[in-house]
Formats: sequence, structure tokens, C-alpha cells
Amino acid sequence: MTRFDCLDASYQLLDDLHVPLTRIRARDSRLHTQLRTAAASIALNIAEGRGRAGKDKRHHWRIALGSAEEVEAILQVAKRLRDLNADDAVAAHATLVRLRKMLWRMTH
Repeated sequence: MTRFDCLDASYQLLDDLHVPLTRIRARDSRLHTQLRTAAASIALNIAEGRGRAGKDKRHHWRIALGSAEEVEAILQVAKRLRDLNADDAVAAHATLVRLRKMLWRMTH
């Protein structure tokens, strides 16, 4: 199958979330589960949208964009609850910025 940059970025995000997920799991198992679920949803909906057509394709990519916003919010909440240090999610934030820009262009 051919490469798809947006899907590759979603996989990179999963890699980038290793440290944040580990730290959050130690402090808040529910927030950890929510972060894992939202991050996985991004990749899964991008992949599913890739195999669809028309509005159905964009629908899945909009869901992925919403999940990316959720991941960002979870990271912000975890920092403010002191479950994460500022440096723990730098790579994830950078990948999220890139991913959200791609998804925005794909849905608008």
C-alpha cells in the first residue's frame, strides 16, 4: 500500500505519546485510558477514511480531527494536574500541530 503522510503522522503521534502515557498511567488510570483511546481513534479514523469516498471519507477525517483536539486537551489537563512536566509532551505537541493542520486541510 502507498504511504499516506497523515496516517504516518498519526503513527508518529502514538510513538511520541509513550512517555506521557507512562507518566499519566502512574497517576490517573482513567485519563490514561482516555488518552490511549483518543490517540488510537486518530489513526483508526484516518485509515478508515482513506478507504472511503466523498463525504464519508471527510466524516472519518473530521472524527480524527476531533480526537486530535481531545488528545491536545488531555495533555493540557495532565500538565495542569501536575501529572506531566512541560517537557514530557513536547514531541507529541509538535506532531499534533502537524497532524491537525493536515486534517484541517483534508476536511475543509
